[in-house]
Amino acid sequence: MDLDFKPDPSDSSPLYAQLARKLEQAIRDGIYHVDQALPSERTLSESLDLSRVTARKAIERLVEQGLVVRRQGSGNYIAPRIEQPLSRLTSFAEQLQQRGYTPSSRWINRTTTAPSPDEQLRLGLSSTAQVARLERLRLADSVVMAYEVSVLPAALLPDPQAVQSSLYEHLARSGNAPVRALQHLRAVNATPQLASQLGVEVGKALLYITRLGYLASGLAVELTHSYCHSDYCDFVAEMRREP
Repeated sequence: MDLDFKPDPSDSSPLYAQLARKLEQAIRDGIYHVDQALPSERTLSESLDLSRVTARKAIERLVEQGLVVRRQGSGNYIAPRIEQPLSRLTSFAEQLQQRGYTPSSRWINRTTTAPSPDEQLRLGLSSTAQVARLERLRLADSVVMAYEVSVLPAALLPDPQAVQSSLYEHLARSGNAPVRALQHLRAVNATPQLASQLGVEVGKALLYITRLGYLASGLAVELTHSYCHSDYCDFVAEMRREP
C-alpha cells in the first residue's frame, strides 16, 4: 500500500522521526493490519525518495515502540497490542475480541493436581483439596502474547480438559466466573524457559501479572500468573483528583 509522506520543512525533528510518526499513525489508523508485513527499507526509500538510512532508523523507532516486530530472515511485521483498563475485570479473550483480534490458546497442560502451599493459602483450600491447573500460551491473530498458568479449585472445575478457549466463559456457564479480582503487576526478566515459550531473548523484560479472582460471596476461585510480552501489552489507569 502506498504511503503518502512528504517531509515537513517547518518540523525541526530528524527526517527519520517524521517518517516514523507517519508510519505510526498509519498503523494506529488501521492502514496496516496486525501481522501484515511493513514495507522493507528498500521499498520505503525508493517509493518515498529517501535514503535507506532514514528508512532503517524509522523502522527501528517503531520496533522500539513495540508497534513493529522483527522476524529473522522474514521482515518486519505489525505487532498486535492490547490496552487494558485496570478498572475493568475482563478475560484475555474478551480484551482481544473488543479490539478486533482473534484470540486463541496453545495448550501446554490441563490437569488436576495437589496445590502448592502458596496456592492452598491464596485459594483458601484444605490440605486434601485438589486444583485444576491450566498452562497455555495466549495468542492474538496467531501471535504469542503471553504465557499463562491458571489454578482453580477442582470442586469448581472438575474437568480441566473441558476448557477450550475462554476460561471465564466456561466458568460463567456454571455461575462460577469471578466478579472482582486483585491484580498485581511488576516487571521481570525472561528466564530461559519463559524466553523459549514466548520466543524472546533470555533476560528480556516481561510484564508479570498475578490475578486472584473472587465470586460475589467472597470465595477465591482463580489464581492466574501471566507473563506478558511487554512490547504488546499496555495497562491504562484513569485517575481523578478530588476538587
